[in-house]
Amino acid sequence: MGVGTVMKARRCILMAWGENKAVIVQKAIEGDICDQVPATYLQQHPNTSYILEESASTELTRVKSPWLLHTVDWNEDTIKKAVIWLALELGKPILKLMDRDYMEHGMGDIILDQDSAYNINIRVFKQLQRSITGWPGGKANVDDKYRPERADPPQKRILIFSPHPDDDVISMGGTFQRLVDQSHHVHTAYQTSGNIAVFDDDVMRFADFVADINEGKVPSGEDSLYQRVVKSIRSKKPGDIDTDEVLHIKALIRKSEARSACRFVGVPDENIHFLNLPFYETGTVKKRLPGEEDFQIVMNLITQIKPQQIYAAGDLSDPHGTHRVCLEVILESIRRLKEDGSLHPEECRVWLYRGAWQEYPIDEIDMAVPLSPDEVTRKRRAIFKHQSQKDTALFPGADPREFWQRAEARNAELARQYDLLGLPEYAAIEAFKRYHF
Repeated sequence: MGVGTVMKARRCILMAWGENKAVIVQKAIEGDICDQVPATYLQQHPNTSYILEESASTELTRVKSPWLLHTVDWNEDTIKKAVIWLALELGKPILKLMDRDYMEHGMGDIILDQDSAYNINIRVFKQLQRSITGWPGGKANVDDKYRPERADPPQKRILIFSPHPDDDVISMGGTFQRLVDQSHHVHTAYQTSGNIAVFDDDVMRFADFVADINEGKVPSGEDSLYQRVVKSIRSKKPGDIDTDEVLHIKALIRKSEARSACRFVGVPDENIHFLNLPFYETGTVKKRLPGEEDFQIVMNLITQIKPQQIYAAGDLSDPHGTHRVCLEVILESIRRLKEDGSLHPEECRVWLYRGAWQEYPIDEIDMAVPLSPDEVTRKRRAIFKHQSQKDTALFPGADPREFWQRAEARNAELARQYDLLGLPEYAAIEAFKRYHF
């Protein structure tokens, strides 16, 4: 259907959801009308409705910088967001922003109603400065009034949830390593098997390895596991679902890689948990809705470990929605445990990280963990333990780069932005947002 036909419709509805749609939504609604983005022609249609999930609207001016359009009810959060935006927009460190900069960019109300640019700049700068810490688990024997995490207890029980078997090291590998190095009791929980993200030739490679290690004798009987797996893969047609045996082997491949990465970081085997949540185990990209069994598995683990810190994937841009469902399961489990008194907000803090697709805006970051060049290298080596996802992942999304490249670029870009704002210069930064439950 061409643009001309669309424009003749009595009514048009454009729907978008998910953080990964935010950039193209902004172009479609606010950008210049052009052939490269055909949806921009809907701006000229007399009866078009745009139905957006909140996360898909974040790049629109009315959401990202509403002070350019209308009067804003200024509070600490909106002031922080506006000052960071202004500094990055002008390419100026925060402490160099002037009254005139505020006035010329729709932020004059802040100065007229609240305070001078000088004082506001200092206030926002201190907020960002206090979010930076090399002690993500808290630093013992210090005043923690302005630190992101509590000083006590000095060694915390920490539970890191990872939707797939590699999200922990991809998204927060440097912080993961730092928590272990600083002697916290770190547990890692892999919520899904990740079995659909393994290539068939990896299964064949491992099957051949088992055959070779068995004195080089390939099992010849038709009923042997080896022959069943080989037959299944060789007869597989596009769109076919793997057999349970093949899926099991693929799950074992991801499991062994996750163990290897954890051992590299320094997590003992008894602190590695494979939850294999049932909602994921369909053998296809489309998954079931989470059910009671999923909630009980997560609740049982939290009750068993009694963590003082929980880390969970808060990025909702995973192209197949697994991260979104995994987060839903965790938050619902936390809500239930809080209600029955098993989990207390003052005893356990929940930190959300984002993965290979997107980073938190700086104004939303509650804890920024800087990484040295050596720590960036160690993080990369931990990611490389996931060999089945190396070079070309089965489900890479729209970004052609490998996951380690995306992670390093994202962490380096965040560090660059902090540097532009006038804060210390680091090689990379991993970011976290606190979830208040």
